[in-house]
Formats: sequence, structure tokens, C-alpha cells
Amino acid sequence: MTEGRERGGGFWRDNSLTLAFGGAFLLTLACQAVAGHAEFNEQLTVDGMQPLGFGDYLTSSDFAVDVSENWQSEFLQFFLYIFGTVWLVQRGSPESKEIHKAGPESDEEQRMGDHARSDSPRWAGTGGWRQALYSRSLGLVMGGLFVLSWLAQSITGTAAYNGQQLRQLEDPVTWTGYLATPDFWNRTLQNWQSELLAVAAMVVLSIYLRQRGSPESKPVGAAHTTTGIEG
Repeated sequence: MTEGRERGGGFWRDNSLTLAFGGAFLLTLACQAVAGHAEFNEQLTVDGMQPLGFGDYLTSSDFAVDVSENWQSEFLQFFLYIFGTVWLVQRGSPESKEIHKAGPESDEEQRMGDHARSDSPRWAGTGGWRQALYSRSLGLVMGGLFVLSWLAQSITGTAAYNGQQLRQLEDPVTWTGYLATPDFWNRTLQNWQSELLAVAAMVVLSIYLRQRGSPESKPVGAAHTTTGIEG
């Protein structure tokens, strides 16, 4: 029975979650580009300037900053959640590990070193820096993606902000000067607060509410106090 359940169902079925969300991402990115282009040209018209072509808009700092400011908040959300759930727990939530397992857990529980299995990743069974790096690789990559996307947001945001400054016949600012502007922090914090609220809502609501068949939910009949068990 177990072997049958694990047997693949073909490329499309085996990768349907990634393909569905990847396709939805590309579709919404394209729609954002179209809507953003129209809005940007409306603003140029108001300022008495010539509209920008669609291709030019896609390579502009205005489009890049709108995209990167959302990406950095998403990667920050996962980075904080991945590291936070190592030590922080929530009784009754499937988004939390079991209360007594708070912390990095033992090598046996994590199937590391001498406890690695034949199908374990190679670096899980090694010692030294490779094992230390691999055992934190997910959080480190998410943190790195956050830093890179935040840097991209700040650089493209500076260019977009200065473009607006010049259209209004005002002096441009430096990159460090832009980091101290309300525009930068308004763009940043409005995304951070929404991501943190979403995580908190998911953690708490999943204690009492269910979604049959979803690994993000406890089994429908599980007790509200059941912690760290997914359906």
C-alpha cells in the first residue's frame, strides 16, 4: 500500500503544485506589467510627457521596484518563519512542531551523521562545515534571496524616485539618501506587515479550522489541542 501511494503519476501530476503556482505567477506578473504600464503612462500624460512603450516600461526602474518590493517581503516571510519555527511553537497548530521538540533537535531525529539513511542527502551524513551548512541551507537561501531582492528594491527604487524628482524639477538623491526617505520605508513596511499578519493568521486559524486533504491543515477530526500533525 505504501509503495503504491508513493508511485509517481507522471510528470504533470508529480509536479502539479509547482507548475500551477509557477504558471499563476507568470500570469499575474504579465497582468501586473500591463496594468503598471497603463498607470505609468497616465502619470506621464498628467506630467505633460510622452507615453513610454511597453518594452521600455518592462526594463524601467519603475516596473522593477514594484516587482522587487513584493518579492523581498515574501522571502523575508519565509526566512523568518523557517528560523522562527525552530524555537517558537504554538499549541494546537499544524504550522508548529510539537511543543517538546522546540530547538534544533537531535542528530537521530534529524537523520544526520551516523543516523543518516541510505536515501539521505550526501551532506546529511557527513560532518564538519558541509553538514552544518546543509542543515541550515533552506533558511540561508531564503535569507540570501531576501537580501538580494531588498537590495534590488532599494537600487531600482532610487532610480524610480529620482526619475520622479527630475520630472518635478527637484534634485535627485543618492542611494543612501533614498534609504532614509518615507517612500522607501512606506513601500517596505506595507509589505512586511501584510506578510507577518498572514503568517500569524494561518498559525492561529489552523488551530480551530480545517481543510480536508490539505497538508496545511490538521485532519478534520483532530482535536484543537493537537500540535504539529498535518492532514
